[in-house]
Amino acid sequence: MDALNACADQDGGASRVEAAETGIGFALAYLGAGVVLGIVFVQAEIVSWFRIHEMFRFESFHMYGVIAVAVSVAALGQMILRRVAVRSLSGAPIALEPKVRTPRNTRYWLGGGVFGLGWALLGACPGPIFTLIGAGATVYVVPLAAALAGTWTYGRFQTRLPH
Repeated sequence: MDALNACADQDGGASRVEAAETGIGFALAYLGAGVVLGIVFVQAEIVSWFRIHEMFRFESFHMYGVIAVAVSVAALGQMILRRVAVRSLSGAPIALEPKVRTPRNTRYWLGGGVFGLGWALLGACPGPIFTLIGAGATVYVVPLAAALAGTWTYGRFQTRLPH
């Protein structure tokens, strides 16, 4: 049974069109939120190559302040989610799985190091690449293609990699 039929059965006979429209509505809402967030990122200079390099050269507090606020908001959000026992729109409980611990947490140090090195060399975090392209920095199409190729490669060989 496909996802649309499952939605129709749970909604007491709702049609496929209604289920598809709900999915499109959610997609448009997420797209709209992403566009607004992208505009905020550009206006706050969070996606600025110069700001990112200032951060890695320890010349400015701007990006460290943004990261500190983001971490604080995320931590507060996690505390609220755990205490209130919030559920998703489908009714499933929202919970985070604990991280898998390895000796000396090598996987996290290596992953973070590669991510940080790429971020410093590229001058952009993978998150706002679409924002940078939308703002006219079309050179970031190359890193986007590389990120997609890397993601596909990881997915293809994930079962053969040490985790």
